[in-house]
Amino acid sequence: MKQLKKLILVLCMATLALGLVACAKDNKENKVSQTAKPTNSPEVTKYPVTVKDSDGKEVTLDKEPTKVVSMAPNITELIYKLGVESKLVGRTDYCDYPEEVKNVESVGTLTEPNIEKITSLQPDIVIASTHFSEETEKQLADLGIKVVVLYEEHDIEGVYTMIQTLGTMFNVNDKATNLVSDMKTSIDETKKAVKGLETPSVYYVVGFGEYGDYTAGGDTFIGQLITLAGGKNIAADVKGWSYSLESLMEADPDIIIVPNDMKDSFMKATNYKDLTAVKNNRVYGIDKNILERQGYRNAEGLATIAKIFHPEAFK
Repeated sequence: MKQLKKLILVLCMATLALGLVACAKDNKENKVSQTAKPTNSPEVTKYPVTVKDSDGKEVTLDKEPTKVVSMAPNITELIYKLGVESKLVGRTDYCDYPEEVKNVESVGTLTEPNIEKITSLQPDIVIASTHFSEETEKQLADLGIKVVVLYEEHDIEGVYTMIQTLGTMFNVNDKATNLVSDMKTSIDETKKAVKGLETPSVYYVVGFGEYGDYTAGGDTFIGQLITLAGGKNIAADVKGWSYSLESLMEADPDIIIVPNDMKDSFMKATNYKDLTAVKNNRVYGIDKNILERQGYRNAEGLATIAKIFHPEAFK
């Protein structure tokens, strides 16, 4: 039972982090429209500003937010990176990076936030993501609290858009633009380094064991990162994250990527001992958050797996 609960938690977090098509709303984009044009330099948000979130809902901010509650780890990381962490008054139990965020009041879990706690913080805005229920959103709306929902994106371009959206909301447009520019530069360098090289077959572990095998399918954000890093995702023809041991054994990937906290148990599991990657010691543990949490650290994550796939290109 403990293993089942752990697997459910892993899959819940993976759903948030991988930006699966099944969880994100199709054909929804994060868009920002302003009531007045920003000045040229520096770019300044003219309030009121209207944000159209991933649900297609328009939320108008009458002034620059001074109190915000983040309901997603990746949003929290971006708030810090954009330099507006002083506005953060609440976060979830899973918001653990950077380290100093642990000093910020927790409002509960991703799926079961404490409405009373959120209300007591008197936020100007709550920024949510996947797994934030319509019921919770309605409860907050009924209390007069504005909510912007920014679902996890399908690709890296969507991450850029999300960063720019946050930049406009918090009047840090130039910081957002510079952050996106830095990410693009880093990602372009990685792509250039692996261009034309032979692509090893890759399997990314989301979950495994008694309750099944789970990976990042071809329609996921992680699936795109594997491709950009010069790898061939063996689950590219699969939607979502459910996989099978039989398919894994048949594909027999050259490389297996597994979260650090799962590597030891994966290597000890008898089901996988005959895989070529296991035999050749090509199972690599990584900090999953640099890949799964959509934000500025994805550039680092991409470079990390590219170096695993093509170490010769980075000597």
